[in-house]
Amino acid sequence: MTRREWTTVSGIPLKPAYGPDDVPSEYKTSAAPGTVPYLRGAHPLGYRSKPWRIFQLSGFGNPEDEAERIRYLLEKGGTGFIMEHDRMTGDNLYDVDHPEVVARREDVGISGAVIMSARDCELALTGIDQAANYAHAGGGVAQHAPFAMAAYWNVALRRGLKLEQLNGTGQADFFLTYIGCPPLHQIPPAAALKVNCDIIEFCNQNLPNWVPVSMAGYNGADSGLNAYQELGALFACNIAHLDEIKRRGTVPLEKLATALGGVSFRMAMDFFEDICKIRAARKMWHDILRDRYGITDERATRLRIHIVTAGSAMTYQEPVNNIVRGTVMGLSAVLAGVQSMGISAYDEALSVPSEQAHQQSVRAQQILMHETNLTAVTDPLGGSFYVESLTAELEERAYEFMREIDENGGFIAALESGFLHGVASENQLRLEDMISEGTREIVGVNVHTSDHDPFNIDGFQGSLDAWERGMQRLETLRNERDTDVAMRAIDDLAKTCADGGNVMASVMDAVGKDVTVGEVGEVFRTEFGSWKFPVSF
Repeated sequence: MTRREWTTVSGIPLKPAYGPDDVPSEYKTSAAPGTVPYLRGAHPLGYRSKPWRIFQLSGFGNPEDEAERIRYLLEKGGTGFIMEHDRMTGDNLYDVDHPEVVARREDVGISGAVIMSARDCELALTGIDQAANYAHAGGGVAQHAPFAMAAYWNVALRRGLKLEQLNGTGQADFFLTYIGCPPLHQIPPAAALKVNCDIIEFCNQNLPNWVPVSMAGYNGADSGLNAYQELGALFACNIAHLDEIKRRGTVPLEKLATALGGVSFRMAMDFFEDICKIRAARKMWHDILRDRYGITDERATRLRIHIVTAGSAMTYQEPVNNIVRGTVMGLSAVLAGVQSMGISAYDEALSVPSEQAHQQSVRAQQILMHETNLTAVTDPLGGSFYVESLTAELEERAYEFMREIDENGGFIAALESGFLHGVASENQLRLEDMISEGTREIVGVNVHTSDHDPFNIDGFQGSLDAWERGMQRLETLRNERDTDVAMRAIDDLAKTCADGGNVMASVMDAVGKDVTVGEVGEVFRTEFGSWKFPVSF
């Protein structure tokens, strides 16, 4: 087998060894951890001052299943939770009786819990203290975020809590459904930017401890963007939000920058490249805010980073090997100095994660945290000729990719034209070719393969009745709610969308009156239209 050229996964050439001459002068004199531009870490004492948050994605089947899994993860040592809504209903904004869902009823609940209303959300939060736990309420994609957060917040209000007591984050991401997994119906990117900025305004007025939107470079990377493209695209997306709020003049830019400074990246199997990507991200965010917007407030310019280890790196062949992969990727995140982490379950390529696999993901983090002494020193790789050189190279290439996005009209236009899709698709095809040719080696897949796996794992099936029980809950909701009140709330939401008012405020009101995710979706599709995916198949 021909050995591949020595490059990173992103195609950056690698030397056999690095020395002082490979490090740019700016990186030779980089400031200490916890000081601008945060290249060497967000805090002077790193994990000595605060350990990273163990923040695992959870959810499948029925709302009760999600509640059970969240409680399980918290009991095992999770320090926050991420709710996962069923993607067939959530991403598309469909109720379970929508024809597209009915036609694929067997798939409902596989990718998350079926949550169509605030009532469903309350079931998914059974036994979970919203005031005491940091939460990601679901709504990973832009058009779904208003409903998902409104459902979570309305549950808190029904429990007698105040919105200002809630601590958590939204996502409202552009990368997953606008690049990687586009649903049949999705509002156009420009409308999604408007909705996201409405969420930002609503949180500014009502939820001081809530991160309104959080861009997930992870979803761009797992859809094909390489390391420096993930950096460039994520910051281009944040710039689009900053520029729109600046145009509106409704939220102080320092405050918005602080909120947008909570982001998600992917850690994959190119160990040093991903460490350097995280180091470069902190420096870039500081420099962008300072140079483009004149923002120097340390709280705003100190990037907060959540990572998820690459689900795409998990193989269905010899799945026990994925325990090693997840731990290695988690190790790279710790060495990079992230603030929170989720490690993909070893059976993720087969099914919804089992309880055992989810516990192992938590335990891997706990072993890294407690048994290795990794938390003793901040940025232990700082000063490495190789690490500093590769960090600088990634930063330079990320800025060049941002310039390409600008040349294509900016982030929203680059989505609408298909530019970003083309880049991601080209990378995916290149990696597939490398795997097929054997120039990218994956143990158990194209090298060191075996016809017999002594540790074969049966996929976890989860709940098989999610569609049927969802139909029952939907029928009960429609029979029990005040229909006139719900219909007026739907009409008010439609008028708000048509008049350009704050959509989040109206969705919050509608969901509080038992309007469903499908009914919100019908309003969005009618008022904003459906986006045509810019790539032909």
